[in-house]
Amino acid sequence: MLDTLPLTWIPEEDEALRTEVRRFLDETLKDIPDDVRARSWLGFDAAFSRKLADRGWLGLSLPRHYGGAEKGAFARYVISEELLGAGAPVSAHWIADRQSGPLILKYGTEQQKSYYLPRICRAEAFFCIGMSEPGSGSDLASIRTRAVHNDKGWLLNGSKIWTTNAPRSHFMIALVRTSGEPADRYKGLSQVIVDLTLPGVDIRPIRDLSGDAHFSEVFFENVQLSPDALVGEEGDGWAQVNAELAFERSGPERLYSSMVLVESWLRYCRRRGEAGALSSVTLGRIVSSLAVLRALSISLAGQLARGESPAMQATLVKDLGTEIEQAIPRLIGDAVANDPHACRDITLMRTLAYLEQLAPSFSLRGGTREILRGIIARGLGLR
Repeated sequence: MLDTLPLTWIPEEDEALRTEVRRFLDETLKDIPDDVRARSWLGFDAAFSRKLADRGWLGLSLPRHYGGAEKGAFARYVISEELLGAGAPVSAHWIADRQSGPLILKYGTEQQKSYYLPRICRAEAFFCIGMSEPGSGSDLASIRTRAVHNDKGWLLNGSKIWTTNAPRSHFMIALVRTSGEPADRYKGLSQVIVDLTLPGVDIRPIRDLSGDAHFSEVFFENVQLSPDALVGEEGDGWAQVNAELAFERSGPERLYSSMVLVESWLRYCRRRGEAGALSSVTLGRIVSSLAVLRALSISLAGQLARGESPAMQATLVKDLGTEIEQAIPRLIGDAVANDPHACRDITLMRTLAYLEQLAPSFSLRGGTREILRGIIARGLGLR
C-alpha cells in the first residue's frame, strides 16, 4: 500500500526487485490467515527462510565471496518492506540478516567472517542478541555478565533476559564485561559469539500475554568459549552495540508491525461498502502517519548506502515509529468497537486481539522510549 505513495525515491534497480518478491509472497502466503501473518517478524519458519536464501534474498549487502549479493541498503529495504508488509514469517533469519551479519562483517576476524557469513546467507545460522540483563532495566552499561580470559579462551558466567528466539537460534552475540566493574560503565565491555549448544548454557522461555514464548532468559554457568569468540577488539563492545542498534532501528520494522491488521480492516471496510466517517478519519490518520515514517525510514537507508551510521536519526525514527505502531491497534479497535457488524469477521477480530496484546511490547524492544529520547537529546546537544 505505502509503496504507491510517491513521496520518496528508491533507485530503479532496487525497486525492480519488488515485483518478483511480491509474486513469490503472493503464492507462498496465499493460504495463511491474517491472524497468523500478523506475527510476521516474530513468526519463526526456518523452511521459509531457506526459500529466501535459495533466491539470494538473504545477506543482500554482504560481499559475494562470503555468499552475499553485494547489493546496497536500498535492495534490502525493498525486500524487507515486502516481507513485513505481507506478514511473512521472517523471525528465523531476521536478526542474523539484519544486524549480526553486518556486525561480523565490520568488526569480525577473517576466520569469523569466513565461517558465519556464508551460513547466514544460506539460512543455516540463526542468531539472537544478548544485551538486556535481569536487574539492569534499560541501563545497558551496567551489565554484569562476565567473560574471563583463560588459557582456553573465555570463561562465560552470567545471564541475559528478553532474548528473542534463543531456544531456536544457533548462536548469540552477547555484550559482556571482560574487565572492570559495572560501575565502570562503558569501559571494559566486549562482545562474544556464543554457541548455544555449549555445556553450561541454560535457556528458559518466557511466555507473554499473547501466549507466545518468543522471549527467554538465558543463563551461562562456566561456559567455555574458544579464543576466537571475541568480536573485534576487547573493550570495543559499546561502540559495536551502538552500531548494531543503528542497523536494528533503521529498517522498516516500525512501519509494518501492524500492517496486516490495517490491510485486514480495509478489506472488511470494502466488503461493507461505505466505511463511514469514523473509519475514513481513522484511515487518513494511519496512512498519513505511515507515509511520513516511511519517507524518514528510506532516508536512513540512503545514509547506510553512503556508508554512514545514522545512530541518532535511526533512534528518532524508532521513537516516532513506536508511537505510530502502538496507535494503530488502538485506532482500529475504536473503529471496530463502533461497528456492530465487525465481530462477524473472525479473522479481523483475531488479528486485532493479537496485536492489542502485543502492542505494549513495541515501546520496549530495541530500547524504551525514555532511553531513545535521551539518545536523541544528546544527539541534538541538549544534554
